[in-house]
Amino acid sequence: MLFYCEFTWFPGTTREEVAKRVVKQHDAGANNPERIKGWYNLAGGGAGFLIVDYHDISELTGFLQPYMDLIAFDVRAISALDYKSEIERLRTVT
Repeated sequence: MLFYCEFTWFPGTTREEVAKRVVKQHDAGANNPERIKGWYNLAGGGAGFLIVDYHDISELTGFLQPYMDLIAFDVRAISALDYKSEIERLRTVT
């Protein structure tokens, strides 16, 4: 299942703190890069979002928890839509 994980750094969090944590988790093999389908930062820094693929919500929680003292997350399950198919489906609704 795909999840949209919007993140915002807590006030006072530094780039160095986030960088150290990301590298620490990576070196520990805990970031599961094969599950990260997209990683985007917003202009200006301090916020962005991840698109990740997890079948077990507890595994997703385990991935995010090591960052929760530095970063707030808003997590939502998402599904991809094919535009043409979705338009046809919506035509049946109207």
